[in-house]
Amino acid sequence: MLKVTIDHHTLEVPEGTTILQAARMLGPDKAPPAMCYYSTLEESGGKCRTCLVKIEKNSDQEPRPIPKLAASCRTLVQDGMVVANQSSEEVINARKDVVELLLINHPLDCPVCDQAGECDLQDLAFEHGVATTDYQEDRRRFEPQDIGDLIKLHMNRCILCYRCVFVADQLTDKRVHGILGRGDAAEIGTYIQNAITNDFSGNMIDVCPVGALTDKTFRFKSRVWFTKPMNAHRDCAQCCGNVVLWMKGNEILRVSARQNAFGEVEEFICNGCRFDSKSTEKWTIEGPTKISRHSVISQNHYAANPHTPWKGLPPC
Repeated sequence: MLKVTIDHHTLEVPEGTTILQAARMLGPDKAPPAMCYYSTLEESGGKCRTCLVKIEKNSDQEPRPIPKLAASCRTLVQDGMVVANQSSEEVINARKDVVELLLINHPLDCPVCDQAGECDLQDLAFEHGVATTDYQEDRRRFEPQDIGDLIKLHMNRCILCYRCVFVADQLTDKRVHGILGRGDAAEIGTYIQNAITNDFSGNMIDVCPVGALTDKTFRFKSRVWFTKPMNAHRDCAQCCGNVVLWMKGNEILRVSARQNAFGEVEEFICNGCRFDSKSTEKWTIEGPTKISRHSVISQNHYAANPHTPWKGLPPC
């Protein structure tokens, strides 16, 4: 076991653990943000730079600090390492610069974007964003595309995190989309407008940290904080069948995979569960999904006073 100190919290982790994985052991509120790393997707990480940390001591054998900030999702823990995350002003300022970079080409679509309320970039901009920018050049612009019958691509919102590419590579036999072009011309797309039709394509929507990939069957139907998320399951021959039903009354507006405390899907679901099973008779409903109080989705899902008796549906 290796000993590492992160923001004055010391813990022991197995060899091969990254700084980000170690920080997550302290809890979601102690870990660096991550827009491209995804624990269930191999080779993810190292793209967005939002998880930068300051290594004040490399190890007991090499106690000198690392002069540059390091991407915590790609840097392995060394025995005796000392890391500053939230306690470093240099890290906080660098994170603000990274957010400004991510927002350079990102349009102000929050009022009309289906991802509003559950967008990682929205949360990051609220916590680390700046009110002004020095950027003066023209921004990239793309027209929305249909990349299949079920998924809409808004390339203007994409931050090129590669998550959708990794999930297609690792869940399907034949990926038909990827990164086209290079540099500031790079974009997500399919070769000669191929449609994405595989049985697990909907998972691209779940792993996207912004509103670049959206569910066409849910577009503009409701804000997520007006819905009632419920855990449910069914017997499915293709996937685990464990999902979240986003309901309004008795109507199922959307079906998504369940996410952990870091907003990551651990068990991916098939398109049959996601798009073709929007009837309550097809599901065994377990109860309300636990929603973080930090999220705007928790609006009206918690009692104002924990000692006040809850009427009707129990708190999420």
